[in-house]
Amino acid sequence: MTELSPTNVTPLVANNTDPDALLAFCKASADQLRLDILRVLNRDSYGVLELCSIFDTKQSGMSHHLKILANAGLVKTRREGNTIFYRRANRNNNSELTALQQALHQVIDKQPNCEQLQDKIEQVQHNRAANSENFFAENADSFRQQQEQIAAYELYGPNAIEMIGRCFGNQRHPKVLEVGPGEGAFLAELSPRFQQVYALDNSQKMLDKATVFAEQSGLSNINFIQGDTKDPQLDNLHADCAVVNMVLHHTPSPADIFFDLAKLLRKDGQLFVTDLCSHDQEWVKESCGDLWLGFAPEDLTQWAAAAGFKTGENIYLAQRNGFRVQIRQFVKI
Repeated sequence: MTELSPTNVTPLVANNTDPDALLAFCKASADQLRLDILRVLNRDSYGVLELCSIFDTKQSGMSHHLKILANAGLVKTRREGNTIFYRRANRNNNSELTALQQALHQVIDKQPNCEQLQDKIEQVQHNRAANSENFFAENADSFRQQQEQIAAYELYGPNAIEMIGRCFGNQRHPKVLEVGPGEGAFLAELSPRFQQVYALDNSQKMLDKATVFAEQSGLSNINFIQGDTKDPQLDNLHADCAVVNMVLHHTPSPADIFFDLAKLLRKDGQLFVTDLCSHDQEWVKESCGDLWLGFAPEDLTQWAAAAGFKTGENIYLAQRNGFRVQIRQFVKI
């Protein structure tokens, strides 16, 4: 048995660590509810009221716990209009505590959520998804015009397909999955490049529009599926490529998309994501049904890495209306 000594043990805390910062960290992590909150915030962001619903806690109590976690550098905030969302911080404000923080994450992530807690998390996700689905059900006929206020397909579509062409070359590969095909314009680009194209959308009205477009365009290799990325119809798909164009900001849990698609892609399969960078134009939530005000590029990189992808090419497009679009390539390791 190896004897542990100062020479063969890597310290998690440096000798010169700020004692107040260490005390705040220990205080924050010495409470079961706060540990449960950190585990729930592993991959997703939640507002205070959503966390109150998940943990059946009054808002004043939840705010108190979140303040303690924030003071210890264990959570970070992001404002989405009038709502503040909380996420778990992977690095501590005091860099000397980062190793200790990451060790804490590894331990708590091994503990599964109890069935009751998991049910409440899924209910929050369901509520988010329902809001998005209701928007598309009511606005399917006008969605394209609304979307063009932010970023027209003509501005990002050619760049996205050009990136796919560079990465896949001229060879026609077996399978591609497009999540959220909208009215189907990108399907016309994917159809000649892949033998089978799977078009997945949880909105039947939007899927109907894409179906009509495919029929009118003579696209005979499209398989339309109503559902989300967890749909059992996609089991054992082993796709060569997955495409997610301007969809993540409508998705209840964007991080989950990366994990779901990692299961659906073969090894070395490629994921292409086009979406908005972070912005502060809150009107898009009501006008375009957006759940999120874009994403920082490092968020997509972090989610992809956690799901087993490495980052490939990146393109950033600045729009004259103040929005910025990111086109990203990720490769399954």
